[in-house]
Amino acid sequence: MAAPMLRWCCPGRRWAFPRIGDCSRHEKRFPAGSTASGKRGQSSVAQQPLITAQKPRKGERKWAAVVGLEIHAQISSNSKLFSGSQVHFAAPPNSLVSFFDASLPGTLPVLNRRCVEAAVMTGLALGCRINRKSLFDRKHYFYADLPAGYQITQQRLPIAVNGSLAYSICVGKKPAQVVPRTVRVKQIQLEQDSGKSLHDDLRSQTLIDLNRAGVGLLEVVLEPDMSCGEEAATAVRELQLILQALGTSQANMAEGQLRVDANISVHHPGEPLGIRTEVKNLNSARFLAKAIDYEIQRQISELENGGEILNETRSFDYKLGFMPEPNLPPLLLYDSGSLPAGVDPQQVINIDWLRERLPELPSVTREKLVRQYGMLPEHSVALLNEVGLLEFFQNVMKETRAEPKRVTSWVLNTFLGFLKQQNLAVSESPVTPAALAELLDLLDRKAISSSAAKKVFEELWRSEGKTPTQIVAEKKLELMQDPEELEQLCRATLEAHPGVVMDLKKGNPRAINKLIGLVRKTTLGRADPAVIKEVLERQLSS
Repeated sequence: MAAPMLRWCCPGRRWAFPRIGDCSRHEKRFPAGSTASGKRGQSSVAQQPLITAQKPRKGERKWAAVVGLEIHAQISSNSKLFSGSQVHFAAPPNSLVSFFDASLPGTLPVLNRRCVEAAVMTGLALGCRINRKSLFDRKHYFYADLPAGYQITQQRLPIAVNGSLAYSICVGKKPAQVVPRTVRVKQIQLEQDSGKSLHDDLRSQTLIDLNRAGVGLLEVVLEPDMSCGEEAATAVRELQLILQALGTSQANMAEGQLRVDANISVHHPGEPLGIRTEVKNLNSARFLAKAIDYEIQRQISELENGGEILNETRSFDYKLGFMPEPNLPPLLLYDSGSLPAGVDPQQVINIDWLRERLPELPSVTREKLVRQYGMLPEHSVALLNEVGLLEFFQNVMKETRAEPKRVTSWVLNTFLGFLKQQNLAVSESPVTPAALAELLDLLDRKAISSSAAKKVFEELWRSEGKTPTQIVAEKKLELMQDPEELEQLCRATLEAHPGVVMDLKKGNPRAINKLIGLVRKTTLGRADPAVIKEVLERQLSS
């Protein structure tokens, strides 16, 4: 059977995107002996997660949790997987629906080339084996927002299999320890999204919006190699970064472009895995972690109180719920060695061509940041986890003479802190990279003190259009340059506070800090604390 005709579709806009701590919480995962697909099988042996899900009391047995994930990522494409309808978030209801999307009789699917390329690129980035031949299936189930009564997917022979996703979790406080983790990727498959049901409780009715029906999805199935909510959330965020770096998905969870089903079970270490439960359609990494940890604790509590765990899942039995898709022939892919002579390049997918064009992945970028700037690994993680923050940091570095350590500290602590307080994205910041670079240059050449620099930053945040130099001049925040004036102020402070001087001479180490603070108050923060201390100590010893 010939390969299906491919429809060319340009990718949508590329959006950049976000870290999680240790496994102090618990997440949902596949039950004992189950895999992410919902099919019961043998337990995983590559990574046996023997992590205690709950600290046992004396005499109690330990519990271990098992977590697997099914991640649905909306493909960045201008049109849907099998129709020419546009893809646009927040469009008026039912305004982006073709005859095929509505499942009108006589309509046939035409495969979107862009979606196939996105699946291949994602598989290559995750180290998967790309199947040269993959098949489409119909998954039958009834729901109001699924007009055809089935979903076109790739259950039997997906486009990519047997990969891995490497991620890191930060354990402990200061200094944090970055611990590497790996979860196996069972498969990546192409499938249609369903429409959306809008429930109106006030009028006791449900409205259907088919704009999303038929949008191309990548389903990434992760094996049950995780043991808590923190691990699962971190793995999802790492996949998010990879998809955004590739441009295969914008992966904006707030807009439903990345949704997660979590499969969870608990068991005693050394015993068979337990019965799983599934939590579906989680669209926040934070809520994913909380939901998994909650379900782990619920299962432990249920079992310890003599109850049993029910296999609560909407997954379909693959023997009963699937059949081959009769309107789509096998999807055939090629490499440079197997590419047929004289074939139209627009009608085939060349795996090697896509491999050569893979961009730099987040893990490589983090390694470069650590090596180039000498920053801590957790700082490189934080820079990549916030949308646009890495680009902001790099632009500041291009324009400042300040050391990378100081720039990193200001970007991750002061700048990012202000963004979070105001709930703003990096792109919405009133402070530009050039303005922060100028401020750090003033601080670097000791034109202003650290406290004055923070005041300047606060003014920059409030007053767009002013430069740091202008603010320093207007607020008179420059450091005192006259040593004689500072000498006089320090001497006057010592004379005005004999009690503090006496405490210092009696051996109270905090007294010198109080004197420094009094001098700085007199100078309105315009004197360098280190210089003040030096002058005070010289005058006290004379």
